[in-house]
Amino acid sequence: MGVRRVVTGHDEQGRAVFVSDADVDGFRPSINPASEFQRLWGGDETPRFPDDGVLPAHRTYFPPVGGFRFGTFTLPPADRGLPAGVDLAAGLAEFEEKLPGLSGFMEPDEPGMHATPTIDFEVVISGEVVLELDDGAEVQLRPGDTVVQNGTRHRWHNRGAEPATLAVFVVGAHHDRVAPVGDVTP
Repeated sequence: MGVRRVVTGHDEQGRAVFVSDADVDGFRPSINPASEFQRLWGGDETPRFPDDGVLPAHRTYFPPVGGFRFGTFTLPPADRGLPAGVDLAAGLAEFEEKLPGLSGFMEPDEPGMHATPTIDFEVVISGEVVLELDDGAEVQLRPGDTVVQNGTRHRWHNRGAEPATLAVFVVGAHHDRVAPVGDVTP
């Protein structure tokens, strides 16, 4: 699903201008094609204005301290397992190429459980999801509900019948207790 992204910037006289208005295609991993990730905007440094509205450079899925990311993700209903005929190694390589560093924060012994050195601001757009914390505490979220995730260990569940989509803005932060569990080098 493409998401329309309208971007503003500044012209040479410092006036506000529309720089672009285009659809951004999502990424559907072959290892879980019912999920989708939209990488809409991001940067690895604190922005400085005026600027020309060009997408700032950013390498990894999660930002460094002072960096930021904006996107959406769609979580399919309950785990459906690996699709038939999918090469797991190739699928994981594809996942790492398109979402560099994301898998490095996922805990191999606790599927979906992760913590990142970020503050995540999330809004449920459609569907319903359950947010589970490391002690098993859960909260169900519906469209319009918001979450501020302060670097806590968590995972998402979609126990409903429909896909759930969340908009997410992420800011890199100092976190003394979080480090990737795997390689996050792009």
